[in-house]
Amino acid sequence: MARVFVYGTLKKGQPNYKHMINTAKGLAKFQGRGRTVEKYPLVIAGKYNIPYMLNIPGTGHHVAGEIYSVDDQMLQFLDEFEGCPEMYQRTLMSIEVVEWEGKGGAGEGRATAEGVVECFVYSTTTYPPEWVGLPYHDSYDSSGKHGLSYVLRESR
Repeated sequence: MARVFVYGTLKKGQPNYKHMINTAKGLAKFQGRGRTVEKYPLVIAGKYNIPYMLNIPGTGHHVAGEIYSVDDQMLQFLDEFEGCPEMYQRTLMSIEVVEWEGKGGAGEGRATAEGVVECFVYSTTTYPPEWVGLPYHDSYDSSGKHGLSYVLRESR
């Protein structure tokens, strides 16, 4: 099992969350909520209002999201879904645990003493330079006050 941190449309309550709970695509177990240890720009870009975390450490905000434990089948699905490695690149990042599922329990999957875990994150280094000038967000919600609703693939 691998840890994956999702910050956009794959989070609970967001347009693509259905893929995270579709066991035909593999297994994804919700572990908790977290945020990036380093700051990154989270922008909403393109004609489909897609959230992108630009891989520019030290710029932007500590990005909030969810931590999942996924099997190899789900990781492979996510790579394909995220257009990896062309659109997004899957890299290891340090994620600060904000809230751990079933806290108080012992065992595998516990955060380290500092409350930081290493997770795969789909961020991008392949973006148009003008995206750096877009507004930065610390959290993503498709129906947020930014007014940039995500356009589902099936609606494009």
